[in-house]
Order: sequence, then C-alpha cells, then structure tokens
Amino acid sequence: MEKLATTADVRARMSRQKSRDTSVELSLRRALHATGARYRIHQRPVKGVRREADIVFGPARVAVFVDGCFWHGCPVHATWPKNNADFWREKIEGNRRRDLDTDARFSEAGWLALRVWEHEDVAEAAARVLAAVAGRRAEPKAKRRPR
Repeated sequence: MEKLATTADVRARMSRQKSRDTSVELSLRRALHATGARYRIHQRPVKGVRREADIVFGPARVAVFVDGCFWHGCPVHATWPKNNADFWREKIEGNRRRDLDTDARFSEAGWLALRVWEHEDVAEAAARVLAAVAGRRAEPKAKRRPR
C-alpha cells in the first residue's frame, strides 16, 4: 500500500506548487538576461541523466538549479513538518541525495552544476552565475570535457 503524504487537502495544495518558472527562477532569468547573458531553460544537458536544469549555459557547460528552501532542505530556512514527519523527512532527504547525485553526474560529464537557493538575493545569485560562466568560458575546452 502506498504511503500517503498526509490529508487530501495537503496533497492537493502541494500538487499545485510550481516546479518550474517559479517567481525566484523568473527573477534570476530576468537579471541574467538584463546583463546580455543568453541561455536555455528547462533542459536535460547531460545525455543519459534524466535531470532537468532550470537554466543552461551550453557552451560553458554550466547548469543552474534554483532550489526551494522547503523542498531541498535549505540549511538556513528548511522547516520540518510535524504532521507525517517521517514521510516528509524522507522526501526532503531524498531530494538532497538526488541533488548530490545530480551534481556528481554533471561533474563527471564535464558540467558545473550551480545551486541557487530561493532565499538568495537575485543580484548576488546572478553575479555568481555570470562569474562561473565567464570562468568556464576562459578555460580551455579540453579541460571541461569528461576524462
């Protein structure tokens, strides 16, 4: 028997949570675009890895993930629900494990996976992303390729 998250009302509310094009993601994309940066959105940049990055800088091999504090267990802002606590702890910790696995798989394929928390200042996050992209573009392409 499948373990239910909690009540039908909570399941309905959680199912309405956006997983893409969130306000934080849109703000970050606007900030990046305003600087002249061009990128792709919602792509799976690494063949054979079924993980979709929110923002992808293909030639530089930088994949940006915008993580929600609740869903990804932010060390600063994460909250642990009291109702059905075991279910939610396993869900959030599973998301954390998947994030680490994604970062490792992308790295093995020659990509840099950047994580931006939803609570981060958008201008600071955009500057961090742009610095990473510029740094990767300055590297010789051979150095970025997986070995």
